[in-house]
Amino acid sequence: MIAILEGSLDTAAVPETEAAMSPLLDVAGKDIILDCTNLQYISSGGLRIFLGILKSAQAKGGQVYISGITNDVRAVFAMTGFINIFKFK
Repeated sequence: MIAILEGSLDTAAVPETEAAMSPLLDVAGKDIILDCTNLQYISSGGLRIFLGILKSAQAKGGQVYISGITNDVRAVFAMTGFINIFKFK
């Protein structure tokens, strides 16, 4: 399963993004790739969505990988400690 994220995942975009990505919470036994190649910004709400997907996937025998992360988004992951929680491709 691959989810492609684009633009800014800021507070205003969280509800729509959360709804669009909710099917990923039901994925069982498969890996999920969050393609962040075109993601320019992520807020704490966006990180919360990512964490929810990770917890759900791991509970069901899957893993979440983040690919194509930009330096700006990587800096947010590093500042929050999420860089140590996720796997990157």
